[in-house]
Amino acid sequence: MVSAPPSDDPELDDRSAGRSRDFVQSLERGLAIIRVFNAERPSMTVSEIAHVSGLTRAAVRRFLLTLTELGYVYGKNNRFQLTPKTLELGYSYLSALSFPDIALPRLEKLVGDTAEASEGSILDRGDIVYVVRVPGSAMMTISVNVGARRPAYATAMGRVLLANLPTADLETYLRTYELTPVLPRTITDHNAFRAELKKVREEGYALVNQELEEGLVAIAVPVRDRMGRARAAINLSTHIGRKSVEDMRALVPLVQEAAADIELGLSHSTNWAD
Repeated sequence: MVSAPPSDDPELDDRSAGRSRDFVQSLERGLAIIRVFNAERPSMTVSEIAHVSGLTRAAVRRFLLTLTELGYVYGKNNRFQLTPKTLELGYSYLSALSFPDIALPRLEKLVGDTAEASEGSILDRGDIVYVVRVPGSAMMTISVNVGARRPAYATAMGRVLLANLPTADLETYLRTYELTPVLPRTITDHNAFRAELKKVREEGYALVNQELEEGLVAIAVPVRDRMGRARAAINLSTHIGRKSVEDMRALVPLVQEAAADIELGLSHSTNWAD
């Protein structure tokens, strides 16, 4: 049951339960009515709602009348169901969420499934900026605290974001920022780098093998907005001694699944809109 109030009076507060004297029990009960509906119970009678919520039939009728007049509930043939207006109750919360807020729990799940570290970043001029991070079970020597910056061209997340830039913006990037070798493996030739970005666009992910730090292997995928633009990226990184390049490549679908979940969560965020 959703709740089991001790009285039929919807205005009676329950101070005996240790609640604040300002606690409004009628609001609690009104929300309890809304919460009884779900995928298994999309339409219910007064008696059914009373049974699930623990409220009396008389109280349920009063709350249903109020919710109906407010437009949150629709009744027909003695059965009641929620209206689309109830979505507004959660929209304000969703619209205020940002990429790190929504990405964090999904990256935590990804790390739990793989035992490897995962980060999220955005592109800022010539660098990526780490905005969310979940460490894996193994310690890596590279410092990737939130707020850290790394050259975009030498990172998997950076390449995903650069690969999705309009052609003119990519050429501006290549004219503005020097591809300095970080390690011997780092791609610094412009033609080779363009070819690598073309491969990233075609395959939908980037893989960087020991170009930023010795032993570090990372895969990354874009996180897109409703217009299909790559606005951020998430990755999975490990040491080559823990997983091979092919092992990491096999994990790409998991990272893509995480990105899709984040995109869904961000679809109603005003912070993700233009």
